[in-house]
Amino acid sequence: MTRSAAQRSSGAAVLAAAGRRRVLIVLCLTEIISWGILYYAFPVLAVPIAESTGWSPAPLSAAFSVGLLVSAIAGIPIGRLLDRSGPRRIMTCGSVLAVPALVVIATAPSLAVFTAGWVLAGVAMGAILYPPAFAALTRWHHPGHVRALMVLTLSGGLASTVFAPLTAVLVDPLGWRGTYLALAALLGISTVPLHWFGLRGPWPRPPTPGELTADAGWDVIRSRRFLTVTTGLALGAFAAFAALFNLVPLLLERGVSPAVASVAFGLGGAAQVLGRIGYLPWAARTGAHGRLVAILAAIAATVAVLGIAQGLAALIAGTIGAGVVRGLLTLVQATAVSDRWGAAEYGRLNGVMQAPIVIVMALAPWAGTALAGWTGSYVNSYFVLAAVALAALVIAGGERPFPVIYSRRTS
Repeated sequence: MTRSAAQRSSGAAVLAAAGRRRVLIVLCLTEIISWGILYYAFPVLAVPIAESTGWSPAPLSAAFSVGLLVSAIAGIPIGRLLDRSGPRRIMTCGSVLAVPALVVIATAPSLAVFTAGWVLAGVAMGAILYPPAFAALTRWHHPGHVRALMVLTLSGGLASTVFAPLTAVLVDPLGWRGTYLALAALLGISTVPLHWFGLRGPWPRPPTPGELTADAGWDVIRSRRFLTVTTGLALGAFAAFAALFNLVPLLLERGVSPAVASVAFGLGGAAQVLGRIGYLPWAARTGAHGRLVAILAAIAATVAVLGIAQGLAALIAGTIGAGVVRGLLTLVQATAVSDRWGAAEYGRLNGVMQAPIVIVMALAPWAGTALAGWTGSYVNSYFVLAAVALAALVIAGGERPFPVIYSRRTS
């Protein structure tokens, strides 16, 4: 057998160590930029947009949520395409599409056009944010993909740290429209070439080629175990991110100054890094089911603590604890499929699993505010969110070991 034929028959060996490092570095850079511009810039710009246009904050948040909903739906077919052809073309096209989407958002003369821009941005987000990057690393770095995912999410955690202040600096001289145009240019000149040139290389065959057929993949999706894990993760993510997006209003309601509330919010974001650093030793000592149950219990506990805490020190400690838990949650979500069903068909299975998770994360900012209005205070809304996390814990606790649908082929 010739060398090239041998490489084709052993897809995982085609991309050398240097190539895998290149892919990881590229995805770390593009995830920071993409998350920072497409996701974290909006919370900073929402108030200036409302003040400049006269549009109500609620419809503005709804337009952003529509974009996230579209990204969840788009992620399902994108996951299948990733399994077949790899991330290079898909993530490059997503970056290309993101530029005109941001231009539409920046120049929108009406709320309807603004929302249409977020629909386009949602398709782009489905092609360039975490799920496709997770699929790329899970295939290219298997079986060492957990370490690669940890490095990716560690760098991704810097997106808000870098782009929230940058956006705040730009908005004063440029206005919100000029800021989005500048960010669109930055995204285009950076992520498009990085994805196209940095993600080159043969796409390896699944680690278990041919074992997980299309029918078996749908059997997984329809299984009770898949439904249980997905529901638990979705409800847990809802509680965690509704608490995150309403943290500053909660702190203000507790009498904390806006400046200190912003610092506390930033500390919670930085604490995600601690959680992600701790994931590998935690994963080495626990099973997939144990990690899922533990993370949902921790979400319930930290959200409840934030509702109970009174003094500034206790509130900041609760904020940091909640950040650590969110950091761990990201990796529990990223590895939920590969830990249970392997890396074959990861893109498709993960796309289906992530869809409801992204949907509830899209609804979380609006729902958290609505809960505060319904219960009479942000404090009371946190108790409701803690109850949601407890419900997720009960549901996920019902996961039971199932027979493996496919096994690793031996030579």
